[in-house]
Amino acid sequence: MYGLRSLVDCHCHLSAPEFNDDIDSVLSEAKKNEGSPCQLSWIYVGLLALVAVAEYSGEFEKIIQFCKGHEGFVFPCLGVHPVQGIAPEQQRSATVKDLEDALPLIELYKDELVAIGEVGLDFSPRIASTDDQKEDQRQVFIRQIELAKCLDLPLNVHSRSAGRPTIELLKEQGAEKVLLHAFDGRPSVAMEGVKAGYYFSIPPSIIRSVQMQNLVKKLPLENLCLETGSPALGPVKQVRNEPKNILVSAEYIATLKAISLGEVIEVTTKNSFTLFPRLLQVPPK
Repeated sequence: MYGLRSLVDCHCHLSAPEFNDDIDSVLSEAKKNEGSPCQLSWIYVGLLALVAVAEYSGEFEKIIQFCKGHEGFVFPCLGVHPVQGIAPEQQRSATVKDLEDALPLIELYKDELVAIGEVGLDFSPRIASTDDQKEDQRQVFIRQIELAKCLDLPLNVHSRSAGRPTIELLKEQGAEKVLLHAFDGRPSVAMEGVKAGYYFSIPPSIIRSVQMQNLVKKLPLENLCLETGSPALGPVKQVRNEPKNILVSAEYIATLKAISLGEVIEVTTKNSFTLFPRLLQVPPK
């Protein structure tokens, strides 16, 4: 439909402090991305749309205003992440109070959202070491699944160290429109999500992740989307990732599946529009 000029970044954190000084130039580079020295890099490929996800209520207004400044290119996705707190030493497991603080703003901007997220479960030991913390996360997640169903919006889902519990809870709650971003579980677990009709977005860090490479080899292309996870999950560890690196994901998927880059772009972009129909407001380039 949009050809080889069209990629969609289904999950990025443009409101992150790492982008405070140069976000406009970062987005300009993403729009005119001409690829890397990999296969078919002669093809002009640019980003068509980005889904800017939130993690906590304190950044909701920033994301909404930023999207208004880049209307038709950057789209908002608001939700309460299972990990709260910006600095690593301040991070903690989400509570129902965190969600209650966020709900009025989600309600206010519900008509502008393309999804609810970033939501999910994070059972990393340093975040959720007790059953009570895990149960709090489940309750926060369940209420946001219910909200997404009520608003007829998809979910943009985090599932660190909790792949199976996340997919099981989504299925139990009857979630149908789901993107599992940077899934860190086993392919056999991910296939349960595929059976439920869920999508999985792949970041540029795939080039250094054997786990993610194995995942992509097993999952159907029809269930894959692209993401950068910016500013994290880049091709080089501990180097700021940017939306322009989305092509790294596409090229690596093409290599692993022994198919053309064009096919990867065409199918993943189609998947993105199927999952996030409000992106259809984007005019063809």
